[in-house]
Amino acid sequence: MQFGFTDEQTMLGESLARTLERGSDAAALFELGVGAALLPEEAGGFGGTGPDILMVFRTLGRAGAVTPLLDSVLLGAGILAAAGETDLAEAASIGAARIAVGLDEPGQRYDGTVATRAAADRLTGEKSLVHGADQASHLIFRATDGLYLAEAGAEGLSMRGYALMDGGRAAEMTLRDVPARRIGDLALLDRPVAAAVLAVCADALGVMERATDLTADYLKTRKQFGRPIGSFQAIQHRMADLLTEIEQARSAVWNLAAHLDGPGRDRHVAATKSLVGRVARLVAEETVQLHGGIGMTEEYELAPLARRLLAADARFGDSDHHLERFIAVSAASAA
Repeated sequence: MQFGFTDEQTMLGESLARTLERGSDAAALFELGVGAALLPEEAGGFGGTGPDILMVFRTLGRAGAVTPLLDSVLLGAGILAAAGETDLAEAASIGAARIAVGLDEPGQRYDGTVATRAAADRLTGEKSLVHGADQASHLIFRATDGLYLAEAGAEGLSMRGYALMDGGRAAEMTLRDVPARRIGDLALLDRPVAAAVLAVCADALGVMERATDLTADYLKTRKQFGRPIGSFQAIQHRMADLLTEIEQARSAVWNLAAHLDGPGRDRHVAATKSLVGRVARLVAEETVQLHGGIGMTEEYELAPLARRLLAADARFGDSDHHLERFIAVSAASAA
């Protein structure tokens, strides 16, 4: 079982970090090969393992980068590859195509029953919080009887785009007899969604590391009563507790990365997302409080990091939802 990065993965992470430091856009990341690193060879990539995903998204989180890699490549191209749509999956991995995935519907709570239905290869329904929809060339929709692929701008498809708190964009979508092609059963979602949960957790880990680095630097420089506030015992205890929680989250993310393609994946997904979601909210709250007034300043680097952590808890199910899933899966496996 692997609990460390290979030399190739380390080199990719360092190259990605340097590219992000230069303020490069998504095109530069695709040119670097980051998209291909998220997919296996049969889908036109050269990686796609748990540690590959962990390295890429932890680096993105530390940089606070907003990219289409999660939704278009890891989730969208991952579904396409599982469905045998390898040409489009490979195009997405190099940025030649953009994929958006519509899983949720208005009024749902995470994995609720969908109402979108298909008749004669045409879809009717509504989709909510479709990440990257207004920049997509193709869309994958979950319907009652499987997954369907449609082209952006198809007849009967309308959307309302908006900005997200983590810096990305999403859309509410209405489908009225939209022409679409069925690409497979809902079981195709299992591995891509698990990989996407790992990516969200790895991204949150990188954000937590960066937020605590900022906080530690602030505590060393901000003075009160003639001393750095980081020298006060109460502050030291709070930072020690925070770092302990992050270390637990780091171990959980590595554990999920190691079990992404092994037995008991659902249990590891639920356990990791529940723990990381809780710690992400704690880090967002504590780092802002330890900064005092500047932590509430929009222009300061911490503000978007805190919002990103709050969004990470909600994406693909919050901490409470996955705690319930963990209990259910554990009980089922013990029966």
